[in-house]
Amino acid sequence: MKALISVSDKTGIVEFAQALHALGVQLLSTGGTAKLLADKGLPVTEVAEVTRFPEMLDGRVKTLHPMVHGGLLARRELPEHMAALKEHGIETIDLLVVNLYPFEATVAKAGCTLADAIENIDIGGPAMVRSAAKNWKDVGVITAADQYDAVLAELKAAGKLSDKLRFALSVAAFNRISQYDGAISNYLSSVTFEDEKLSEEYVPERAAFPGQSNGQFIKIQDLRYGENSHQQAAWYRDLYPAPGSLATGVQLQGKELSYNNIADADAAWECVKSFDVPACVIVKHANPCGVAVGADAFEAYSKAFQTDPTSAFGGIIAFNRAVDKAAAEAVSKQFVEVLMAPDFSAEALEIFKSKVNVRLMKLALPAGGKTDWEQGRNAIESKRVGSGILLQTADNHELQLADLKVVTIKQPTPEELQDLLFAWKVAKFVKSNAIVFCKNGMTMGVGAGQMSRLDSARIASIKAEAAKLSLQNTVVASDAFFPFRDGLDVVVDAGATCVAQPGGSMRDQEVIDAANERGVAMVFTGVRHFRH
Repeated sequence: MKALISVSDKTGIVEFAQALHALGVQLLSTGGTAKLLADKGLPVTEVAEVTRFPEMLDGRVKTLHPMVHGGLLARRELPEHMAALKEHGIETIDLLVVNLYPFEATVAKAGCTLADAIENIDIGGPAMVRSAAKNWKDVGVITAADQYDAVLAELKAAGKLSDKLRFALSVAAFNRISQYDGAISNYLSSVTFEDEKLSEEYVPERAAFPGQSNGQFIKIQDLRYGENSHQQAAWYRDLYPAPGSLATGVQLQGKELSYNNIADADAAWECVKSFDVPACVIVKHANPCGVAVGADAFEAYSKAFQTDPTSAFGGIIAFNRAVDKAAAEAVSKQFVEVLMAPDFSAEALEIFKSKVNVRLMKLALPAGGKTDWEQGRNAIESKRVGSGILLQTADNHELQLADLKVVTIKQPTPEELQDLLFAWKVAKFVKSNAIVFCKNGMTMGVGAGQMSRLDSARIASIKAEAAKLSLQNTVVASDAFFPFRDGLDVVVDAGATCVAQPGGSMRDQEVIDAANERGVAMVFTGVRHFRH
């Protein structure tokens, strides 16, 4: 048995090669990999000795040769193939171990030059991988270090690889090539080429949306069904999921997550992790029905639950702090589909042990940083339309106190300003048209998803009344501007004393005049939060 080893990432390769050698496998290699193995005392043959042609063009040409590809592509069961190998003195290659130049990591670095990006486009590696993967019945192709153990286990047990493993390795290899080529296409399609600036140091401008978009997703699991039972569904994650994003979570107990569970859980997690203080978010049918901050998880949950106990039944609950015994005892009194938190105390886990259907999800909060990825957020969002897809940058805007523009005679109090920021943060996660009443770091009434902003405001009032919550002296966030004064009148009639809205309507002055007439404060945010 003969193995050709040529890797860019050398993690674990020495140990793997040593194990292959111990099993009697002959080793072929190239360049730096060959030197590393030889330095470790392994008998290794340089590919150049096999091809009888030296590496050239700074290593760009070394394996692109019939002596290599013939050995990979020849079908052992076809006499004419084996006769051709014999005629030309080509020996078969049974194992190929290749990982590719680090293109993705290179272009992800700040200040990456076009020259560096181009130089990290692997040619010989993908060519060999494709040859070996195509001929999977005869060749095992290994493209990642985490495959080494499975390969060694079968070689030690049976002296060869099973058809099942060789096929799985082939699929993984073609997937890797697809990811690699997609990354190259995405990068080059995004580059703004300026000939007059071209040099080795040229760092090109990159468009947010490349000329061709190549999605790269890996299946996490098949789902029982989709939004409805007659639909099929599966859950996929990004090739490189952001730390602190839903796809990185671990389910600790409970039934399998459903399509709707996942969609609602994402809404809850994205909302709750946007708060710096202990917070709880309860989501039902993709909308927050209760959000609050508190001194700890228990207080935050107690306040959030008060907003709409009816809708909270069977909802998704997310915390941005560990769930302790007190919070677990409170939550366990209601029917909950999914409970999410950065951690659970031993007492909390014990409380839910008897509730075997409750899905507990543990998700680490993102460490934070300057980029969306470091903050655990999507940079780009997508929506399928007929025979197409809409892409947009994600709504990651964070409103600051300094962004608020007071447009009325009455000025908001410091407490009202803090509640406005809270309400605005919640409104971003409520389906448009969104009206959110808040007070003391707690939602008091939420109106979502109506065709009329007036109806959303009325529904928020109705829900507050049903929950026996007073809307007197509350603040209100409206995700988009009030096109007429009637929407403002409805929330003021309900008890609001301070309102935040984007502004930008042709009738802004009419609405401002109405606010002054009603004696309430109003601020413009300068940004809206449509969520469809």
